[in-house]
Amino acid sequence: MSLTRALAEFAATPTPNIPDTTARILRLSMLDWIACGMAGRDEPVAQITRAMGMDEGGAEQASVFGGGRLPARTAALINGATSHALDYDDTHFAHIGHPSVAVFPAALAVAEAQGADGEALQTAALIGIEASIRVGVWLGRGHYQVGFHQTGTAGAFGAALAAGRLMGMDADQLEAVLGLVSTRASGLKSQFGTMGKPFNAGIAASSGVEAALLVSKGFVPSLTGLDGALGFGVTHHGAADMSALDGLGQDWLMDTISHKFHACCHGLHASLEAIATIDAPEQIDRIDVVTHPRWMSVCNQPAPMTGLGAKFSYATVLPMALLGVDTARLESYTEELCARDDLQALRAKVHVSEDESLSEMQARVTVAGGGEIREAFYDLDAPMSVDDKTAKIDAKAASLLGNRAEEAAGLVSTKAPAAELGAFIRG
Repeated sequence: MSLTRALAEFAATPTPNIPDTTARILRLSMLDWIACGMAGRDEPVAQITRAMGMDEGGAEQASVFGGGRLPARTAALINGATSHALDYDDTHFAHIGHPSVAVFPAALAVAEAQGADGEALQTAALIGIEASIRVGVWLGRGHYQVGFHQTGTAGAFGAALAAGRLMGMDADQLEAVLGLVSTRASGLKSQFGTMGKPFNAGIAASSGVEAALLVSKGFVPSLTGLDGALGFGVTHHGAADMSALDGLGQDWLMDTISHKFHACCHGLHASLEAIATIDAPEQIDRIDVVTHPRWMSVCNQPAPMTGLGAKFSYATVLPMALLGVDTARLESYTEELCARDDLQALRAKVHVSEDESLSEMQARVTVAGGGEIREAFYDLDAPMSVDDKTAKIDAKAASLLGNRAEEAAGLVSTKAPAAELGAFIRG
């Protein structure tokens, strides 16, 4: 069976077998997504895309972070860009990207337009996220390493399936949706460190909604746009790794999604956790970080001078940690921080190297000075119970939403209808 057909049949499953743990993790990601979107609504990329949408206007189908209702396709674009604006949302390392910011905006926009209940919304979002992870595995590391941003590429396929499921499509229609969105899926790593990176998430969400809407109206595309000759995979350096279908519908890759507890690129997190365990010498002469090779082209900006750039820089976040700057706080990443003399002095002492024997979740950090050497290792893949993860995400939501965090958590846990979630994010 082709990848396209398998994913279409998976997304059309009337009552998928969803374990309780998987459902809990989906709800944690949904709360995390809402918190990131609400916190990001005043970011420049959010304001610009929202202003564009409001200027264009249209049918009031779906809610937008920061206020207003717009056509579902436009709302998905704005909410995708807004929720990824802070780069504080979840990551899946098999997918090599951020599934939630592509899929939840599409799912909520269509669910609100369709008047869907919370159960249908959460099930569609879970299936879309799972599918996007599977497409990410199918595309493989080569697709990412050559320069494609899988949040925008693989994410578009998950967004399309979530949207199509909420429209009540069968497997044949969903197969067509995948074929059509393949000609729209896009996103480049060259945008990292700029407003273009979160915009990639918005493009994925919007493209998914658009493809589903067009097919629902009778649009007939190629059914082999994803995995056929001259399809998306072969033309975008995909590996065509069919192990991506292993256990589909039974084993949920969603269970291994990672959530951020530092407000920067996930590739920096293992090194930040490692350096947090080091009792640094008073005099620091050198800081060495050893990481997996894939992060060298993602988050190794040597001397960024913007807050966005700082979020992709070992040479910035490690000095931040040593200087006592809270890397979990959004307000920490600023131009003023990058210009600080003490940070720049430490930045010059940071040396980054790669080691293929490390996993993408691991890092080693060494701090040397005054004849002393302190070293630490951290693995983000170390087991964390769902209860511990829940406590961390609840705390993160509280820091981002303040006294509205409990309301958001309640809406997610009770599976509130899409209309109620829409009203919340407008607020």
